[in-house]
Amino acid sequence: MYFADNLKFLRTRRKKSQMDLAAELGLTRTTLSGYEKNVQPPFKVLIRISEYFNISLDALVKYRLEVLSEFQLSQIEKGFDVDVTGNKLRLLTISVDNKGEENIEMVPVKAQAGYTNSYGDLDFIASLPKFKLPFLPKDKTYRCFQIKGNSMLPVREGSWVTCSFVEDWTQIKDGKACIVVTKDEGIVFKLIYKKLEDGNLLLVSSNRDYSPYELSVSQILEIWQFETVNSFEFDE
Repeated sequence: MYFADNLKFLRTRRKKSQMDLAAELGLTRTTLSGYEKNVQPPFKVLIRISEYFNISLDALVKYRLEVLSEFQLSQIEKGFDVDVTGNKLRLLTISVDNKGEENIEMVPVKAQAGYTNSYGDLDFIASLPKFKLPFLPKDKTYRCFQIKGNSMLPVREGSWVTCSFVEDWTQIKDGKACIVVTKDEGIVFKLIYKKLEDGNLLLVSSNRDYSPYELSVSQILEIWQFETVNSFEFDE
């Protein structure tokens, strides 16, 4: 349980003194100080603190927030409970270099079955090959996937596509090429068309030999929007 540490971390992150935060929460400074020293607050106060920082009770108590990246913290702060947005609270597991900057993890074909089962496992993500693309904007999180099949010509089988993580699926523009990580169908590369009023996405191949099909958003784990094609000589 990390509530006390998280409370202090969130307060200092907001650059608030104990006196200032206590006043804004309707508490005394002594009471707030006690909470930062592991005194358990009443449930109604927990809710007040949760709402003030826009952090779910679950995250406030269970996660050690100070070890998370700013991107992961923003995920928690934007954590919606609506499945069709893709924003149901889940920490995106990433790896960083010795400067604290995010890597681009590479997911080869042979690792993709493991990825659908272990995408949230830090050890698995850390074990993937990594690289950097300095020209990409730094306000996104990227991952690189090796393509199976020829359904998305001119991107051929074995090619690598670097994509950016999509937090809110409703913001995807129709016809965008995306990597879709699914529960049952593995990892697919398709053009996406939203049919969210039906709870589905329409997945379309650029190769017309492959028929479009609908996929329920309940089957989707992650969506990554296409950014660039890469050429690698990669020994799996």
